[in-house]
Amino acid sequence: MTDEAPETGVTTAEATDPARTDPAQTDPAAETDPALLEREGDIAADYLEALLDIADLHGDIDIDVEGNRAAVSVVGSDLGQLVGPGGATLEALQELTRLAVHRETGVRSRLMLDIGGHRARRREELTALGARTAERVLADRVSVRLDPMTPFERKVVHDAVSSVDGVISESEGEEPDRRIVVRPA
Repeated sequence: MTDEAPETGVTTAEATDPARTDPAQTDPAAETDPALLEREGDIAADYLEALLDIADLHGDIDIDVEGNRAAVSVVGSDLGQLVGPGGATLEALQELTRLAVHRETGVRSRLMLDIGGHRARRREELTALGARTAERVLADRVSVRLDPMTPFERKVVHDAVSSVDGVISESEGEEPDRRIVVRPA
């Protein structure tokens, strides 16, 4: 009898062998390797180009590396259907693109996708919201609970709040209702 897991076809010994472990899980440098990040961007661009062709949409694809992640932007007119209500379609496309990158590289991708500048505009709005909320909490000394947000949105707000002395922010709840609470420090 083998100790093979039927759903994966990988034995327990193989699964625990350090040589077979995903490098992104064991080596933080794997996620920040510039060559890997550029490759992620190229793979994502090819995937998105095919998607645009299938949907008969026109857009230019820009690839960049921002910090420790690949950033891919689709720029063009009439791309609103790829953003969807509240950015929901954009979030789904980002996950599909990350999966396409993972399939090719074998490494979990943290790629960020922006379509039609939606995410850039949203980042500006959320930065302003975080700063305003932090200033209000600082002045009133009363905690404020914000509406539920995506992980991207929460990160932007946490970053904005952290730049204001005298307040802290914490996430609470479970997806999709996870939200930020800003409190006096």
